[in-house]
Amino acid sequence: MSLPRSSRYVIIGAGIHGLSTAWNLARDLRSSGRGSGADVVVIDKAGVGAGASGIACGVIRNNYFQPAMRELMAHSVDVWESDPEAFSYHPVGYLQISHEAMHEDVASIHAQQRDIGYASTFVEGAEDSRRHMLGIFDDWQAQGITSVLQEHRGGYANNMASLKGLLGKAEAEGVSVVGGVTVLGFERDAAGAVTGVVTDQGTVGCDQVVVAVGPWVQQIWAMLDLPVTTDVLGTDGQVHRRPTWTYMCLQEGTLEVDPGYLTDNAGNMPPVVHIDTDAPLYDADGLVTEGPWGVYYKPDFNFGGVQGGYMPYVVDKPGEEVAVDPYGPESPDFVVGEDFYRTWSAALAHCQKRFEGKGHLMSREPSGGIGSFSPDNFPMFDMFCDNVYFIADSNHGYKMIGVGALVARELLGEPQGLLAPFCWSRYATGDLHPVSNSPYPWS
Repeated sequence: MSLPRSSRYVIIGAGIHGLSTAWNLARDLRSSGRGSGADVVVIDKAGVGAGASGIACGVIRNNYFQPAMRELMAHSVDVWESDPEAFSYHPVGYLQISHEAMHEDVASIHAQQRDIGYASTFVEGAEDSRRHMLGIFDDWQAQGITSVLQEHRGGYANNMASLKGLLGKAEAEGVSVVGGVTVLGFERDAAGAVTGVVTDQGTVGCDQVVVAVGPWVQQIWAMLDLPVTTDVLGTDGQVHRRPTWTYMCLQEGTLEVDPGYLTDNAGNMPPVVHIDTDAPLYDADGLVTEGPWGVYYKPDFNFGGVQGGYMPYVVDKPGEEVAVDPYGPESPDFVVGEDFYRTWSAALAHCQKRFEGKGHLMSREPSGGIGSFSPDNFPMFDMFCDNVYFIADSNHGYKMIGVGALVARELLGEPQGLLAPFCWSRYATGDLHPVSNSPYPWS
């Protein structure tokens, strides 16, 4: 498909956010009589799912300590449930298994899930938590656990299959999706608004731009001369200058066993397992880590085994925050190495006896990737330069399939309360999201 010379709406990025926004925007234009999918074009430097969305682990959860995140995720789960076949969605549920330092946080999550009608069960106390987990897996043996939050909704989806489902919905509305198009810059009017997207295949005139490029956000941000640093009003009343974007390495992998190796006591696919604990972690060679640590895992026929991940780490590239292609030849060093393989396989064995002695089955195929994180590690959804809407998910992205529907309505002049807590102004005003005791920076 050739690149049009102009389009009312140009969406940059053919991942979960770009395709979801295109589908919903086209549908809303048609239903309101204000246009059609012919007014929307999606461009991508490679193609559908070529970036982070195409290799996403696919976990879908509501387990967030932050009320705004929890409400936004509940909306997204509604979207996943609206067409599980098209989105290749598996509603198996989700387990947050925690140690005592997280007990109060997780209890708060459960209470607020109850308040918004999101079904979950909360189990408290070490013995009751152990019994609950043994009721799911008869070989459960994790130590130091004092609570279990079981979400009865959520689960996981298959990354490329879900993107193809979104692509089909967008194209059915008349949206054009053009791959192999690299954005080089922008044409702007005297007031700074974008009038055209400059690409290696010509300039596309436009009225509105949506930036939905995942970890490439720093590059587009720089093209628009947006700030490299951001002043954040902290809870201490002081202003802290932070990098606007920071890279983190997302450590994920697959244990190459039959996915059916991880079934529950009834022989069914189990909920996604996420455990955070401060128990020392050992393997046959001795101490791996003293904690706290956390892993998540699930059986996945798409990945061909038991797949999941471990805590991320910051990629230190001073002075290169806006220059690096996170998946290109100049990408930061984010190799998932032996430390990850050892830790993750030891963590599986810590949790379930069936994984003891299975570390040698860890796949060495590239996995994980780079995430581009905001100053507080939470998403930013906002308009810049008068007509450029940024969907910067701060690595919360794939599960947030519902963001596209909300952004589409904002583009049509309908402010969305679910997106309001994620506007850029929160940094200046100090309206930040609360921070939990999870070892993960985004929970």
